[in-house]
Amino acid sequence: MLERKIKLLIVDDSILFRETLAKFFANDKLIEVVDKASDPYEARDKIVALRPYVITLDVEMPKMNGIQFLRKLIPQYPVPTVIVSSAPIKAFDALDAGAVDYVKKPTIKTPKDMEAFAADLRLKIITASQAKVIQKKSTPAAAPSSNKISSAALARNTQTIIAMGASTGGTDALQTVLTTMPANSPPIVIVQHMPPGFTKMFADRLNKICAVQIKEAQDGDRLANGVALIAPGDFHMSLHKDTKGYFVKVEYGEKVSSHRPSVDYLFDSVAKVAGKNAIGVIMTGMGSDGADGMVKMRKQGAYTIGQDKETCVVYGMPMTAFMRGGCSVQAPLDKISKMICDRL
Repeated sequence: MLERKIKLLIVDDSILFRETLAKFFANDKLIEVVDKASDPYEARDKIVALRPYVITLDVEMPKMNGIQFLRKLIPQYPVPTVIVSSAPIKAFDALDAGAVDYVKKPTIKTPKDMEAFAADLRLKIITASQAKVIQKKSTPAAAPSSNKISSAALARNTQTIIAMGASTGGTDALQTVLTTMPANSPPIVIVQHMPPGFTKMFADRLNKICAVQIKEAQDGDRLANGVALIAPGDFHMSLHKDTKGYFVKVEYGEKVSSHRPSVDYLFDSVAKVAGKNAIGVIMTGMGSDGADGMVKMRKQGAYTIGQDKETCVVYGMPMTAFMRGGCSVQAPLDKISKMICDRL
């Protein structure tokens, strides 16, 4: 439980949006809106004066856009920032600039729309207040990975599946791991907590800089060496096998561990279908999604890796998995891909 209220600064050029959001949090037990700002210059002055614990930041604003503002802000004042944007590509640019999370700005038609949006944003603000702000490096150019998997190793591991799960901070963490996986990697299946519309763009961005082919999964997609599938936003993904080999099912269903897509949903299926032939990786994120699934994977003989505390933006999901006995080993983010290749 948080010991004191989270001091929140709302930065948005829409006075209606600022006031509506402030009103929603007016009586919140965990969040206190300390002020509001209509542009980055006003926001800068209020950050210096009020030292908020978290800011929510629009991208499209007058005088300076949110991404330019973040690039100037984070090196001097590393305030955990949640981006509120209607454009997925802007959200990814903002994450590259140092934001810790994002939420899609909705089209508000009814009071219930605003309530649902604000409830989602509230959870992200609480998570951001506990996040480690990491100044991002520029996006790497596509380059051959130094990690290697020999032909003999591939021949021994024809049934191997690599399953990965992440949440807050995961877009950066997955980029770090996937850009260093070799082109002949065994099939990879991934759940990253992300809303609809964002996952395809995320997959396309990664595909340009990775040796493996990366795509948003579609129902019935077959798995193959050198291919990574990312669960689409708001849909669960599970692993299955028939006489032709592995494939995935993508389906809408009840939330699992409070998420859809859920890491537990994917990991449970990997434990059942791949058993000891699986390698599991759980990375940065708030909460416990994936922890129980990783325990099941390990019990079935899978090799499981948890990202360590020092390199997590939020040490939640990996910590819970470790405490429940789901991790064979914990490792720094930049060592994970090598550990996978060495295991093979």
